[in-house]
Amino acid sequence: MIELTTETLAGIECLHAAPAGSQQQPLPTVLFWHGFTSSKEVYAYFAVALAQAGFRAVIPDSAMHGARYDGDSVTRMAHFWQILKSNIDEVPALEAALRAHNWVDNQRFAVAGASQGGMTALGAMARYPHLHSIACLMGSGYFMQLSHRLFPPLEVKTPEQQQVFAATMAPLAEYDPCQQLEKLSQRPLFLWHGEADEVVPFVETQRLDQALRERQWDAQLTSLSEPHIGHKITPAALTALVSFFKHHL
Repeated sequence: MIELTTETLAGIECLHAAPAGSQQQPLPTVLFWHGFTSSKEVYAYFAVALAQAGFRAVIPDSAMHGARYDGDSVTRMAHFWQILKSNIDEVPALEAALRAHNWVDNQRFAVAGASQGGMTALGAMARYPHLHSIACLMGSGYFMQLSHRLFPPLEVKTPEQQQVFAATMAPLAEYDPCQQLEKLSQRPLFLWHGEADEVVPFVETQRLDQALRERQWDAQLTSLSEPHIGHKITPAALTALVSFFKHHL
C-alpha cells in the first residue's frame, strides 16, 4: 500500500508518493524529473514503484510543463536547454523544502529522471556533490554538443545566428557533465538507454560509459541497455532503477 498526493514544494506542484502510513516520516528520498513535453502525472508509475519499494518519491513539474504550462507549445519547444538548466537550479530549493518537512532520511537524497529528466539528474550530480546517488534513463551528459542536434534553441544559418546560439547556450556550459567527469565517479550512478532510441541516441550513454571506464572511474557505475528499444521506458528499466536504489540508497 502507498499514499499518493499532490504537494506544492518550493512553489512547484509535485506528485508525492510514499509507503502508506509513512508519508510524514523521514525516508530515503528520490527526486524524479519527467521528460520534455511530459508531466509528473505521465511519469507517476516511477513514483508508485519507488514508494512500493519503501522510498519517498517526488516528481516536480518542470518549467513550462504540467501545472506550470501556459499552452504555448512553440515557445516551449525552443526552450529545451533553458528548461534543463532551470530543473538543475531548482533541485536545491526542492530538497530544502523536503528537509523542512523532515521528510528526508539524513543524507539519503537522490535525483533521477528520464530523457530531459535524466540529463537533469546528471547535471545535478556534477553540480551538487552532496547528492547521494543518481539515475539517468535515456539521457546525455554532453549538453553543449547535443544542443546542436537535439531541440536547438534556434536554427543556425548565418554567423549572426551562430552568435545568438552561442550566447543562448553559454549559461549552461558550466553545468555540462562531460566537463566534470570525475564528479560523476564519486557516487553511485545508474545509466539506462534503449539501443534504438530515435530521440536521444544510445551513443550518448555509450560515450559517457566509455569515458568513465577509460579513466577507471566506473567503480560505482551501473550501465544497462536494451536492444531494439526506442525512446521509451520498459518494465525492465523501471525494475532496474528501483533495484539500483534499493541497493545503494
